Amino acid sequence: MKRCRFPVIILRPQSRGRENMGMWRRRISTLGHIPRDTIVLLLVIVRLTTAACADDMPTTPRTPTPQPPMHEDSVDTIEGASMDLGVISSVIQASLSFLQPRTLDSHEIRDFALWGLNGLSALDPSLSIEEQHGFLQLAATQKTVLALPVPTADDVPGWSAAITRILDVAWHNSPAMRSTGQDGVLQGFFDELFNHLDPYSRYVPPGAAVSDRSTRTGGEGTAGLTLGVDHHAIIITAVNANGPAWPTTLAAGQIVRAINGRPTESRSLETVTSWLNGPNGSLVRIMVESKGRRSTVTLHRASTPPETVFAYTSGKHVVLHITAFSANTAEEMSQYLDEAMNVPGISGLIIDLRGNRGGVLQQAVTTSALMLDHGVAAITQGRDPQANHVWAVQGGDMTNGLPIIILVDGRTASAAEILAAALADQKRGVVIGSATLGKGLVQTIGQMPNGAELFVTWSRVLAPLGWPLQGLGVMPQVCTSLGESELERQLQDLAEGSADSREWIAAARQIRYPVDLARILTIRKACPAAIGTDGDLDAAHSLLDNPVEYHAALATIPEEGATPAGGG
Repeated sequence: MKRCRFPVIILRPQSRGRENMGMWRRRISTLGHIPRDTIVLLLVIVRLTTAACADDMPTTPRTPTPQPPMHEDSVDTIEGASMDLGVISSVIQASLSFLQPRTLDSHEIRDFALWGLNGLSALDPSLSIEEQHGFLQLAATQKTVLALPVPTADDVPGWSAAITRILDVAWHNSPAMRSTGQDGVLQGFFDELFNHLDPYSRYVPPGAAVSDRSTRTGGEGTAGLTLGVDHHAIIITAVNANGPAWPTTLAAGQIVRAINGRPTESRSLETVTSWLNGPNGSLVRIMVESKGRRSTVTLHRASTPPETVFAYTSGKHVVLHITAFSANTAEEMSQYLDEAMNVPGISGLIIDLRGNRGGVLQQAVTTSALMLDHGVAAITQGRDPQANHVWAVQGGDMTNGLPIIILVDGRTASAAEILAAALADQKRGVVIGSATLGKGLVQTIGQMPNGAELFVTWSRVLAPLGWPLQGLGVMPQVCTSLGESELERQLQDLAEGSADSREWIAAARQIRYPVDLARILTIRKACPAAIGTDGDLDAAHSLLDNPVEYHAALATIPEEGATPAGGG
């Protein structure tokens, strides 16, 4: 298993010092246009080899050459509208080629093909597929309409051609399939195929795939403005700090009077919002009015990932709420952490991951690097060599060892769990809340020839101390889901230097794959998953204000290299 190190070069960014009711915003400079008087944080990610450091960002398989249909022994088709067989063939062959080396467990191409073909019955119960005497037989209303020789178990072109031919003949023999449409047929095929794998592997059709990619990367060019309506006028309600409008004079509360010379009066909010969007790099002129004065700002549209980090001060503590892990999350965190360190009298950080469903694995790892001097952030294990490696970080804790609390709840999942586990196992922070969701499987994304995407689970995530996140989740060192009185008792025990959570923390860190489900359920019952409450923040403030409590909770994590007590 290769180790992937993420050197982090820390150059202190300049603080904007711009605050509004405790909420912070910040300018993000692109590396290609850094003003001389602005210093930004650079996250330098070095890949030792391509195989060692692959992440779960989109992977595009090579589009195979469609194969001609195989010879059929018995055909009785009905003339009618046809599917685009070239598209069908290319999608099937690309998907089978993408799946075979990447799924967590090894399967033959034959398995994938037969699982998917069984989805025909879901689209039309009168259709059925059977394998008899070396032939694949398609029956419609109990009458055989096609028989094809069974390809060898791992013959990708052969199975692709057979599936394409079977779908074509089924289409002509089934009004239900034709009414479903070509996209529906592919969806049915893949839905049934993925029913035999894990809950997170899936097929995303072309339209939804475009939307998903836009969410991850920012999509088409935009001004980075959120608009709303106030007294029948279109106004700016927010300026995205990741977008091109942030460095300009555009600000929340301004009335939008025109876009590219087109007046906004009597136009709908949806129409005016659409005017802000366009090709990356294209110009957009925005006329605004504030306090009776009008001005025009011209900027270049750019892909703008959604903001995922929000911050505010609470007494001597800074709360950083991470809502997801998208393309810019680590960069957003670096900016906020830099500003946090300039807050006078700050004594602790609270990282709120409650409700965070995850996102890009690499962003979680890189975010952990901002608060760790060195060490392992996560381990991923899969059959594909590119999925099987160690994620290690080194280079700089931006907070200089400031005490950290990580808030989690039953909705905290995936990349958010990776960050929480990394900081906890490295004794860099204390986790407060309830058992998290337990989504410790990583998907790689394959883009299909028709614009669709395959999300395929290809690795399991292990925390730095070797325990699996899948099913178990992250167990907190301070549990808030057992009621107020129980929480008070835990805090009192921590103040006296002892921790009630030591037993369940030790049990969780001893789990190894393959896991014993009954044992996992027993551990999770000690602090059952729940939705976070204000009690989480109260407990966080208590620990940060009382070093004895904080260090007692921190000490519940066993030392690295401790021998697990028994197998998984």
